Amino acid sequence: MKKLMLVAVFAFAVLFVNAQNRTEIKVGDLNKAITENIAKDHVGFTVKDAYKAENKGVVTYEVKVVKGNEESILVYDKDGKFIKKEATKSGTVTKKEVKKK
Repeated sequence: MKKLMLVAVFAFAVLFVNAQNRTEIKVGDLNKAITENIAKDHVGFTVKDAYKAENKGVVTYEVKVVKGNEESILVYDKDGKFIKKEATKSGTVTKKEVKKK
């Protein structure tokens, strides 16, 4: 039991040390190249949230954009160059039947 607890504590410590530093930033503070890329390549999307992440000295920006029920996370480097689309989530639209009297 002691060995298991020791392994769990060690694993948690490794994960904690390797965690990236991620802070929320204002949309207005985003690099101009990022906002231009979103306007050009992601037409109709608006920026919902923006984060600056630093991991082992590498700075990236994670930008959550939305359009209707669709939501994506776009990742950019420190200079505003698009790196990847990290996640996409689409909501489902359900129709409700209304009974007429």
